Amino acid sequence: MIRRVLVVKLAALGDFVQAFGPFATIRAVHPDAEITLLTTRAYAELAAASPWFDHVWIDDKPKWWQWGKVAALKDRLRQGRFDRVYDLQTSDRSGWYFRLMGGRVEWSGIAKGCALPHANPRRDFMHTLDRQAEQLAMAGLAPMVAPDLAWADADIARFGLPHPFALLCAGGARHRPGKRWPAAHFGQLAAWLAARGITPVLLGTTDEQAEIDAVVAACPQAVALTGRTSFQDILGLARQARLAVGNDTGPMHLVAAAGCSGLVLFGPDSDPDLCAPRGRVRVVRAPDLAGLAVDDVARKVTELLW
Repeated sequence: MIRRVLVVKLAALGDFVQAFGPFATIRAVHPDAEITLLTTRAYAELAAASPWFDHVWIDDKPKWWQWGKVAALKDRLRQGRFDRVYDLQTSDRSGWYFRLMGGRVEWSGIAKGCALPHANPRRDFMHTLDRQAEQLAMAGLAPMVAPDLAWADADIARFGLPHPFALLCAGGARHRPGKRWPAAHFGQLAAWLAARGITPVLLGTTDEQAEIDAVVAACPQAVALTGRTSFQDILGLARQARLAVGNDTGPMHLVAAAGCSGLVLFGPDSDPDLCAPRGRVRVVRAPDLAGLAVDDVARKVTELLW
């Protein structure tokens, strides 16, 4: 009997959101089990609010030479006395955790010697959602359960937003500039939306302040929520937005999970066949995002709006 389950999912935001279905499936298959999630600090609050886990453990991802921290993690993993582990990270790090646990636990993943391997040599060429579904199916968990996100709502009244509004995600990972549509283009799109009575609402962190400021400079009607939104806030905003437009970045996965329609802009630095959000979103792909014309994106937006 499986009484104690560990789920491993560390990062990044888009990957974490795309694990909602697997999380829900694991809970549905093990309704009476004590389920623990091992994740990183950024996602602990969202995970703890969900109905999928009894405990959320934070992994500070110690380096192998940090002996004290590694020993503490090893002890914690072993003392959890888990009957089964679902490794949804399937990375070198999570495979290392299999070895830290002594290799004796019933493990679903790709760690060498594990009991429930995802035995598909082409797994790296599958979309994240399809890969996870197949991994769980090979462990006896099928079909995938559609996640109910009713628990993840938020009161967005405090933002005082005029309706209708559209969400814009003009930023993205700082070390991946090739994944960003130019802020000047987002500014023109924001002005185009405002001219049609739709308030542009900008999401992002303080790391994306420069891009957000550039959009607001081009469209003073835009509302910037820089650094003010939790993950649950984004889900709540997406439920009320007319649409969303953004780069291949984590918040757009939250937008898609909330059921909002939108456009996700992909350049050559990432492959939508492997990682694009699914739902009421469309992918716009260009060989060079800097060359993707505002008029072309506005045309796609028009198709979503009317």
